[in-house]
Amino acid sequence: FPYTTLFRSWLKQQRISMRQFHKPGDKVFVDFCGRTMPIIDPDSGESYPAQVFVGVLGGSGLTFAYAVPSQKTHDWIECHIKMFDFFGGVPQQVIPDNLKSAIIKHNRDEVITNAAYADWAEHYDVLIVPARSRKPKDKSLAEVGVQIVQRWILARLRHRRFFSLAELDVAIAELLEDLNARPFQRLPGNRRSAFETLDQPALRALPATPFQ
Repeated sequence: FPYTTLFRSWLKQQRISMRQFHKPGDKVFVDFCGRTMPIIDPDSGESYPAQVFVGVLGGSGLTFAYAVPSQKTHDWIECHIKMFDFFGGVPQQVIPDNLKSAIIKHNRDEVITNAAYADWAEHYDVLIVPARSRKPKDKSLAEVGVQIVQRWILARLRHRRFFSLAELDVAIAELLEDLNARPFQRLPGNRRSAFETLDQPALRALPATPFQ
């Protein structure tokens, strides 16, 4: 066989990827966990699944998590408001997946954003750039963040009983501090210290008035 044929055959067997580097204060990657948390009604004893939102800053990896009743637009936007309050500032771009609460239509020719989500983005002067379908690198940080939250927060709470969302969110917030303080495996510091060095100085100020 000619060399080029052998080389192409060999190349197809290789898993080649390039590490992504994100400019401080530029992007936050957002998604909902696949795993939910049960909330028990104290009166009826029935439970419903709370959805857990995750946001990860590209520069530092600082992670945010928050539980809401559903993935509907109102709850989706509330999660973003809480996330920016947690960061204490606003990045340049938000990278969501293509769920209906965020993106109505996304193809090669156009992107149509949910109207309420677009209003929220205008209020914060932030750009919404949805991840492209079948392009896992576009949302890799969100997927990693979801896995980490499920492993280090939701798995640790799985044997506890929660009777309100507020109670669950307090528990998530406590473990979130521990998660962001965990030392990096291959780098010095942790997510919190990296945030203070990289992302925090580059974030823009929060709006003077809250989003209605």
